[in-house]
Amino acid sequence: MSLSLLSLAALCWGAASPEPTVQCGSENELSPEWKVQHTLIPGDLRDLRVEPVKARVAPEEYSLRMNISWILRADASICFLKATKICVTSHSNSHTFSCVRCNYTEAFQQQTRPLGSKWAFSYTGFPVELNTVYFIGAHNIPPANMDEDGPSLSVNFTSPGCLDHIMKYKKKCIEAGSLWDPNITACKRDEKTVEVNFTTSSLGDRYMALIQSSGLLGLSTVRESKPTRTSVVVPVSGESEGAVVQLTPYFHTCRHDCIRRRGMVGRCLPASLHPSLDSNRRVLGSWLPLLLALLAAAWMLAVGIWLLKQHERTKKASFPANTLLPRAKVLLVYPSEICFQHTVRFFTEFLQHHCRSEVILGKWQKKKIAEMGPVQWLTTQKRAADKVIFLLSNGASPTCNGACGESEDSPWKDSQDLFPLAFTLFCSDLTNQTRLHKYVVVYFREADTEEDYSALNVCAKYHLMKDASALCRELRHIKPPGEAVTSLL
Repeated sequence: MSLSLLSLAALCWGAASPEPTVQCGSENELSPEWKVQHTLIPGDLRDLRVEPVKARVAPEEYSLRMNISWILRADASICFLKATKICVTSHSNSHTFSCVRCNYTEAFQQQTRPLGSKWAFSYTGFPVELNTVYFIGAHNIPPANMDEDGPSLSVNFTSPGCLDHIMKYKKKCIEAGSLWDPNITACKRDEKTVEVNFTTSSLGDRYMALIQSSGLLGLSTVRESKPTRTSVVVPVSGESEGAVVQLTPYFHTCRHDCIRRRGMVGRCLPASLHPSLDSNRRVLGSWLPLLLALLAAAWMLAVGIWLLKQHERTKKASFPANTLLPRAKVLLVYPSEICFQHTVRFFTEFLQHHCRSEVILGKWQKKKIAEMGPVQWLTTQKRAADKVIFLLSNGASPTCNGACGESEDSPWKDSQDLFPLAFTLFCSDLTNQTRLHKYVVVYFREADTEEDYSALNVCAKYHLMKDASALCRELRHIKPPGEAVTSLL
């Protein structure tokens, strides 16, 4: 036995030869080696990694590619290694599958490089799209026989969105406003109005300015097709100083899923009369003693207010249970055509920060969904949630067969789209009137649910941001069972 191993080692590590490199080419079909019976095969890879790299394709546009690197396992089976095959599958609106075969130019004569490091190679070439999940798998050739378990290695990679410092230069992101700088300034003119100033873009002709604090205070729409500095006065229904200004553009290419921008409301400076320098000196000289007295009094008052606030903070810290209300637990489901980065994330932040709600999103619990299965996970979350919100848009969406059936052309193949399954579970509750109070329909623009999911017409419906305050009031009045939840998912 020992003699046989020595002979094999002598065969593999015999004469010295140039170090092997890789030559990669497309191979989407089955490798010829799968059709042949192999007595001995190489082991699996030791490591597989993926990272994006950029390549300039235009003066202000970049293309992202995958740089896939792998390390070979240092064992005697490396002498049988001929090639490594890498396949990439994308999970987005349209699934793609492509493979490359990287042949080694020389046979391996040693388990490691001459200096002792492990053999490492890389390939760059698969394009990377926005907000896409990729599954990368690799195996060595010759592969295992048909009736045997072949060694392989796989990793997942999720590409960034338009807010990424590289992706923002892609043409699609530029058209969505990634390079647009509105330079928002906003100030409170009086108790009922806020003035918002910003720079428009040539990408579109309509903008909506929203003033938000604990709820929606007001909104106004601006129409301007040329890049210019514009101003709009927004009527508000409450205290606006320190509130958030959200500027929503409606560009021609992205419409309702364009990149939103934010600012903060300050206090408008009063118009000054600019008196002469001599006059200012005379006024300052006559009022200087009084000003010093007022400054001292203001300082004493500020110290007193600070001490009072410190005392109140100490009291609040001693009794947190009297100041924190329980959060309502909300399960949020939405069709796959709605943009997560802008629409779903914006609405989730609104529920968390303005409606004091704990939001459950399938996109944030992919591991649990994979472990439990989508049906069991969704059933468990529906049972635990105080409200189930169906987030709809007025874009193209699948139509419902009858009043309450499966959606036509519903993307069941996409494991991340839980909306059709949630709609089916809702249909099963139609016969139980006590459960229907848990369901709510929310949409951002006027929409006709009868053309999409007509069974949802029995649910309470809210139009954002028009009915934002009413939606928050309904969620705040919920009293979840058990202890209050004070942390967000």
